[in-house]
Amino acid sequence: MKHELTGEKSSQKVADFLEKNSLHKKDFAEMIGVTLSYVYNLIDETIPFSTRSTTLERIAVVMEIEPEEFEEYKIPQEPILKDETIELLKSMLHDKKMSVVNFLKAFPRKKRVEIVDMLRGAYPVPIDFKELSMIGQILELDKNDIYNIWEERIKQVLETNGMNLNNNAALINSMFECARKYIDT
Repeated sequence: MKHELTGEKSSQKVADFLEKNSLHKKDFAEMIGVTLSYVYNLIDETIPFSTRSTTLERIAVVMEIEPEEFEEYKIPQEPILKDETIELLKSMLHDKKMSVVNFLKAFPRKKRVEIVDMLRGAYPVPIDFKELSMIGQILELDKNDIYNIWEERIKQVLETNGMNLNNNAALINSMFECARKYIDT
């Protein structure tokens, strides 16, 4: 089957990306949460290119492009979080010159879609310290940096759920003091 070489078609963009990054279609399928046959069908144009915003956003995250670069992309179906912690992690990836593909490959296969969804803003950065530590280790962050990210996330969660951080400063400081001691042991 002959593909257009204009780079305009979404299927060709994906095929070129996979080839350029020596990324197997199976790995790509796992990263975006679809079946291997679906990826083959997308690239071979056996089926129309996806118009589902979730799938397109996942593909865009892995390819490190904006979803709007796909002509099929329409208004998102779910709200996108503009989370400072996600932006911080993205900037750390950039600073370490680590591609999203290499970042994703460092995670267990079953975890990759979840990380893609976090990077696209569908899920927040986890508050589970072990989860956050796994992300931090892959980014080669020290325990202190991971803790600071965790503390900011906990504050966000508490504030979002109605806690006035100023009125409860003594309680919060005490809680974080205990957490810091626990993590440093």
